[in-house]
Amino acid sequence: MKVLFTCGGTAGHVNPALALAGLIKERKPESEILFVGARRGLEKQLVEAAGWPFRTVEISSFHRSLAPRELKHNLITVKNLLRSPAQARAILEAFPADLVVGTGGYASYPMVRAAAKRGIPAAIHESNAIPGLTTRLLEGHADLIMVGFEECRKNYKHPEKVLVTGTPVRGDFFRLTKAEAKKRLGVDGGKPLIVSFWGSQGAAEMNRQTARFLALEAREVPFHHVHAAGKLDSVHMAEYLKGAGVDLTKTPELDVREYIQDMGTYMRAADLVISRAGASTISELTALGVPAIIVPSPNVTHNHQEHNARVLADAGGAVMLLERECSGEKLFDTACSILQDPDRRRRMSAAMGELGSVDASEKIYAAVMDLCRPKRGK
Repeated sequence: MKVLFTCGGTAGHVNPALALAGLIKERKPESEILFVGARRGLEKQLVEAAGWPFRTVEISSFHRSLAPRELKHNLITVKNLLRSPAQARAILEAFPADLVVGTGGYASYPMVRAAAKRGIPAAIHESNAIPGLTTRLLEGHADLIMVGFEECRKNYKHPEKVLVTGTPVRGDFFRLTKAEAKKRLGVDGGKPLIVSFWGSQGAAEMNRQTARFLALEAREVPFHHVHAAGKLDSVHMAEYLKGAGVDLTKTPELDVREYIQDMGTYMRAADLVISRAGASTISELTALGVPAIIVPSPNVTHNHQEHNARVLADAGGAVMLLERECSGEKLFDTACSILQDPDRRRRMSAAMGELGSVDASEKIYAAVMDLCRPKRGK
């Protein structure tokens, strides 16, 4: 069996494909797997690091700006859009797939479209609450659309094609129990643990507010708190902390670092997570049933993070704060109101868990395998 995965743009689009590819290879060792994405996209780095073969198509996104530089970029995008169908056909000639699975990002458009034209079973997994542009363009061509939550179904023109599967989460998030994770991290003394982060790159304004939040915590240290400042902003975090009057050497319960290496263990141990609303984070929070304060990024296409966050907030699993209304004081007060109310924490955890799917990979695997089976009368 030959399976082609096509994805790109963000880790939230790539990770579900990696999880499914691993499961297919485990269940069907004879399977051949190929990934296709953009040459300069994050997908190339992630896929090759995972050890899968990777091919590229020349494809790029459209930028919503009339600036000369952006207009030039969009002209290149149009050129790539015209070239990519032939590249996709060539890839399918060399790798005659039995199944094509797209998991989002503009790089998946030409491959899923080419597969549909050839009659190859084609499925899409959309990890965000509302479909991105690529998913909307492909909806009429794909045989199956898999989504994270039941609430997503209303956002599609062909709800009969939609299957709620959840979004896969890496197995290391479930390796330990909550108690085991707390013990491993040395935070099992009774104080709640907050884990916070604003994405792998960080976010300057939210890191400034986090420094003010940490200053309030430092006065009485009611919690353990581990914060990841992100790659781009970590060099400025010491400045933010100094400005807020925080001396971390005097408060070992408060830990600020560039990146959290073992995120699975930290999120498993967390009593509260404070973060953005990216697709991967949302799937991890719901699978683990962790209460959260969500501050969606205002700088994403179609404001999809706010839609993601609203699903969790409406269900009662999270509190959503808009960045323009957010402050260190608001974060601190909201965290205290959750962590100092055990009944509320339990309700939020249960609500988050109701949205989660610990067996999303299994559901997706069963769905795409069924898609490949010959139908009666054909």
